[in-house]
Amino acid sequence: MQTAEQPFSPDPEYMAGLNAAQTDAVLATEGPVLVLAGAGTGKTRALTSRLAHILKTGRAWPSQILAVTFTNKAAQEMRARVSGLLGGQPVEGWWLGTFHALAARMLRRHADLVGLSSNFTIIDPDDQVRLIKQIMEAESIDTKKWPPRTVLHHIDRWKDKALCPPDIKDGDGGDVAGGRLKNIYRLYQERLKLINACDFGDLLLHIITIFKDPKHADVLADYHRRFKYILVDEYQDTNVAQYMWLRLLAMGNKNICVVGDDDQSIYGWRGAEVGNILRFETDFPGAKIVRLEQNYRSTGHILGAASGVIAQNQDRLGKTLWSESDHGDKIAVRGLWDGGAEARWIGEEIEQLQHKGWRLGQIAILVRAGFQTREFEERFIQLGLPYRVLGGMRFYERQEIRDALAYFRVIIQPADDLALERIINTPKRGIGDTTVKTLYGHARAKGISLHDAILQTGDTDELRGAAKTALSRLMADFARWRSLVDSTPHTALAGMVLDESGYISMWQADKAPDSPGRVENLKELITGMAEFESLSTFLEHVALVLENQDRRENESISIMTLHGAKGLEFDAVFLPGWEEGLFPSQKTMDEHGLKGLEEERRLAYVGLTRARKRAHISYTANRRLYGNWTSAIPSRFIDELPGDHVTVSADPGLYGPGRSAHWDSSGMQPHAPSRTSRNRDDDAPFTRGERVFHDKFGAGTIINVDGHKLDIAFDQGGHKRVMDSFVDKA
Repeated sequence: MQTAEQPFSPDPEYMAGLNAAQTDAVLATEGPVLVLAGAGTGKTRALTSRLAHILKTGRAWPSQILAVTFTNKAAQEMRARVSGLLGGQPVEGWWLGTFHALAARMLRRHADLVGLSSNFTIIDPDDQVRLIKQIMEAESIDTKKWPPRTVLHHIDRWKDKALCPPDIKDGDGGDVAGGRLKNIYRLYQERLKLINACDFGDLLLHIITIFKDPKHADVLADYHRRFKYILVDEYQDTNVAQYMWLRLLAMGNKNICVVGDDDQSIYGWRGAEVGNILRFETDFPGAKIVRLEQNYRSTGHILGAASGVIAQNQDRLGKTLWSESDHGDKIAVRGLWDGGAEARWIGEEIEQLQHKGWRLGQIAILVRAGFQTREFEERFIQLGLPYRVLGGMRFYERQEIRDALAYFRVIIQPADDLALERIINTPKRGIGDTTVKTLYGHARAKGISLHDAILQTGDTDELRGAAKTALSRLMADFARWRSLVDSTPHTALAGMVLDESGYISMWQADKAPDSPGRVENLKELITGMAEFESLSTFLEHVALVLENQDRRENESISIMTLHGAKGLEFDAVFLPGWEEGLFPSQKTMDEHGLKGLEEERRLAYVGLTRARKRAHISYTANRRLYGNWTSAIPSRFIDELPGDHVTVSADPGLYGPGRSAHWDSSGMQPHAPSRTSRNRDDDAPFTRGERVFHDKFGAGTIINVDGHKLDIAFDQGGHKRVMDSFVDKA
C-alpha cells in the first residue's frame, strides 16, 4: 500500500452493489460524519466498504485507523469482511477492537502515569465483589444490609460516567452503605492500585484521566498524530466514558465517522446515553449526516408499522425506512383472554406456519420480561415443538427457580439430600462448607439422610454456635411447612415458603440488574403451579419437563427478550404481552418518566424490525401474577400502529385496543373488562385535570384521556394508564 492517495476508480469492486446513501457514507472520508443507519439498511456493508476505501486509496495505513466495535465477534467479522473486500489482502496492524480492548492497549503503554505497572491485572466481577466486601468489613459496614454487589453496581455506574472519587459530591449515592459510598469508592481505587490491578471500568477511566491531564498533553497529541481516521459502530449504545474517550481522540484530525441508530438505543439501564448520538452535530460542527433508509430486511407493512410507532418519540433525529420489496402480510394484532390463551394461539399459529413449510429456526418469540417464557415453554413441550431460550436459561433451569423447587422438594421428600444441600445456606444462614461436611459424615456413619443427620446432631455436641441454631430453625420451618401441605392451597404454601425463608427478600435486596427479573420469575413459578392439583403433581411435572426437553439447536423456535434480539432477524416474529405496565414497563416509566417511555418505544421498534416477512402482536385482558388475577389493558404502542398496516382480531367479548379511527373501522369496539360497574353517569366522561380515585393506587389527577384509557398521575403510585371503569370521580 502507498501512503499517497491512489487514483480512485469510479466502480471499485468493494463498492459494487451499494445504494446511493451507502456510497455517500463511503466517499465522505474527511471531517466528522454521522451515518444514521436504520434497522436492516446494510450499515455493516457501508462501514466495511468505507474502511476498504480508505485503505485502497492510500489515505491511511492500517495502523492509522482506529475502528471501535462493541463485541469481539463484531471486530473479527469486520476484519474478515474488509480483508475480503480487498481481495483477501490481510489487514494487520490496525487498531480494531472493543472499547475496553483498545483502552487496555493504550493503558499498557502509559500505566505509570496513573500509578500502575504495565503488567497490571484486569480483575473479573467476582474479584471486584470480594474486594468490595473486604473493604466494607474493614470499615465495619454491614454487608448483609448493604450487599457488596449493590455497592459495586453504584461504583460501576460512576465509572460509566467517567467520575473519579474526587468528582463525587458528598451525599451522592444516598444512604447506600450508610452514606459512605464515596469513601468505599476511594478505598477501592487505592486498593486496586496497591495490587496493580484494574477493573473493566478503570480501563477507560484511567486513559481519560491521562488524556485530560495538562501535564501529559503529549500523550493525547501523539494519538492525534497517530490516528488519521476513527470509525465507531453502534454509537447509540455508548456511555459517557466511551463518548468522552472518543471525543478526546477525535479532536485531532476530526475525521470521525460514527454509525448508529438513535431509534435502536435500548440499553439505558446499563449506562448507554442516546444523547451522545443526538448531539453529534453540536459536538462536531459542520458534521455531515448520511441517512441509510432503504431497508433490505422487512416487508412494507412491517416497516410502516414500526415507523408509525417510533414517530411518536420526540428525542430522535428522524428517518423513514422504505423497501423495494412488496408490502407482504399486515401485522396481526390479537387480543386474548389470558396468558394461557395467548400461548395456545401462538402455538397454533406456529404449527400452521410449519405446515406451510416455514422453518422453525426462522421463527422467534420476543418477550419484554423473562418470566413470560414459562407459558410458551410449557405449551411447546405439550405440542412437541422444539425451542431454545437465547440469552438465558430455560425457565426451569434458572438459578432462582431451581432454588425454589429445592425448597418444595424438601417439603415433600425430606430425604432429598441434593435439594437440601442446595438451599441449606440460601439465603445466607451462617452454615458453611465445614458444617455441611460434618453433617454428611454423620449421615454416612449412621446410614441416614442429611435431613435426619441435622435432626440427630441437634442433640449432640458435633455442631455448636450459630450454625447449630440456624439449622434448628430451618428444620422447624420445614416441619411447619410440611404440616400445612394437606390444609393449605399449594400456591399459597409456595408463596409462604419463599417469603418466610427469606428467599424473596434476598433477591429484592440484591441491586444487580437481573434481580427484579428473578423476583418476577418466582412469581411466575407460583402462577404456573395453579394449573396443578398439588405440590407433588407440580414437582413431578417439572421433573418430566426437564427430562424431556429437546436440545436440538438447528431447527428450534427461538425465545428471547426484546433486548437480546437486537442485531438478529427472523422470517416470523411473535411479540406477546403488549399491555400497559408490562410493555411499556411500568417500572421503567416510574423510574425514568418520559425518557423511560421513549426507550420502551424504541424497544417496540426493535422488536418489529426483527421480522422479515411476518409479525404478530398479542395482548391479554387478564394476567395471573403471583397467583392473583390482574386486569390488563392493551399497550399504548398498539394504538400507535398505523391502521393501514395492521389487522385486528380478538377473543369474543374482549375489549379492543383503542378508540382511534383505524381501530373502529376494523370493527373492534372497546369494552371495559368484566368487573363490578362503577356508580357513575356514563354520559359524564372523564376530563383532563379531573381528580379520581382508584382502589389500588389511591387518588390522582387525569393528565390525558384516550377513549376509555386514562393517563393518571397518582399522588402515591406514580404515572399509570388505566381503564376508566376502574376509577371513580373524586
